[in-house]
Amino acid sequence: MNRRNFLQKSTLAATASSILPSVKLTNPAPADKVRLGFIGVGMRGRNHVAQAMYRPDVEINAICDIDPDSVKTTLAMITKAGRKKPEVYAAGDEDFLNMVKRDDLDGIVIATPWEWHVPMAVAVMRGGKYAAVEVSATVTLQESWDLVDTHEQTGSHCMILENVCYRRDVMAVLNMIRQGLFGEMTYTHCGYQHDLREVKFNDGKKAYGGGVEFGEKGYSEAKWRTQHSIDRNGDIYPTHGLGPVAHWLNINRGNKFNYLTSTATKSRSLHKYIVDKGGANHPNAKVNFKLGDVVTTVIDCFNGENIVIMHDTNSPRPYSLGFRAQGTEGIWMNDGSMIYLEDSATKPHTWQPAGPVLDKYDHPVWQKNAKEAETAGHGGIDYFVLRGFIEAIKGQSAPPIDVYDAAAWSAISPLSELSIARGSSPVEIPDFTRGKWRTNKPIFGLNAEY
Repeated sequence: MNRRNFLQKSTLAATASSILPSVKLTNPAPADKVRLGFIGVGMRGRNHVAQAMYRPDVEINAICDIDPDSVKTTLAMITKAGRKKPEVYAAGDEDFLNMVKRDDLDGIVIATPWEWHVPMAVAVMRGGKYAAVEVSATVTLQESWDLVDTHEQTGSHCMILENVCYRRDVMAVLNMIRQGLFGEMTYTHCGYQHDLREVKFNDGKKAYGGGVEFGEKGYSEAKWRTQHSIDRNGDIYPTHGLGPVAHWLNINRGNKFNYLTSTATKSRSLHKYIVDKGGANHPNAKVNFKLGDVVTTVIDCFNGENIVIMHDTNSPRPYSLGFRAQGTEGIWMNDGSMIYLEDSATKPHTWQPAGPVLDKYDHPVWQKNAKEAETAGHGGIDYFVLRGFIEAIKGQSAPPIDVYDAAAWSAISPLSELSIARGSSPVEIPDFTRGKWRTNKPIFGLNAEY
């Protein structure tokens, strides 16, 4: 089934069920156990499955994927770990709808192509379960509202699995900001600057590089992710940088995004990569890519701060999320790991190495759990993001990165596209909290437990 037809059916189902009360599990698990299902067990999904298996308090009762190889690999991994075999849902695009009906699942982790995130998360929430969705959570502005509306109609929660929020350095900076070491915050800088040419193109046999194929001839993310670079011109992957910065500035919790402007350079690097690797006569050399090589977005915030977000996944360059935190009393910059705090600087106007300062203000959640995080990917942050989801289920509370975060952060993508299409004009960013940001209190990274 194509996504348009599925969405038409989903809309009718959502309308019919919107008057129903929140669905509650009829067979809740013991408080010390969390029962998870996984929709999408490709490379990213299997990372989450592997991390869940490290936890004795997690049962994996069901998996869903339409790719037989992904299912086979995941089942082998689970069996090798000595875990019971989960029920498999693999009978077509809509089989996840059968999975969400199970009464032995407390939460479901979604790691599928972006366009499926919202239909799946909505189905999970309407099934009375916690949803965890990979980044970005939404593609369109309407999808951001769909997540929020479903949460408010059902009472079910949705967490965006933005693992970079748990990066050790950005959490130390969060700790410092809350202690006032930077003074009053005025400006932040972030982004996603990551050479993904060997992710967007491959030989159809392995995930990274080796050819210039994508779509039906590609493998793994090249099957679907590259198409976004053809169809869209904007910051199509904003949350890795924006998530941590939003916590620094208390977005949705005493502060909010007001509006944005976006600009994009010309698109050259993906075409050049195809010509360099596949030749000028390769059929893909004729593809026109809309995505500019470098997209710059500026967000104005209610409390007077500015956020600059850079997006560059086309160019040859080292990886960087480009974090910068500027306040009235100092600045930290991720690139080069440099810091300047005016009150404690040994020499005016001179950078100091940030490492010793970040160590001193290491966030309590890392101080307590660093050993357990050693098993996780991306420097340990995958442990923390799944931990946050699991602990929310245990406590029957809102997750530390909630549905309003998912909606607001992800909405930057379509809004940046709109700004660029309008000649970089300002575009208002909706208030997905419907005014609750004025009284909402921070919930992320408050202590070593959460």
